[in-house]
Amino acid sequence: MAGSPTQRSLKHLRELGYLAAVTEHWNPFAHIRQDLFGIVDILAVGNGETIAVQCTSDSNLANRVTKIADSDATPKLRDAGWKILAHGWKKKGARWVLREVDCS
Repeated sequence: MAGSPTQRSLKHLRELGYLAAVTEHWNPFAHIRQDLFGIVDILAVGNGETIAVQCTSDSNLANRVTKIADSDATPKLRDAGWKILAHGWKKKGARWVLREVDCS
């Protein structure tokens, strides 16, 4: 499975049976990628739950967990019953390995 961490997480979630879509977008005026609510790269629904996922490399996972913890959106997403995950990907041999942190 090649591609970006977001593409790997998208494929992973779909394999688990979730309906999943990328929510980050390119802002041409600011020249940056913007996440939904500042922390969500992928929104997934299924199995009776809504999941917000922040995707990154394994080496940057701790920074993303901190970003989620510090976000003003996080308490509101939690109150709405959303599961909040951070996905960190790293290559181990010939395959990609996911490390998932539940920030809910």
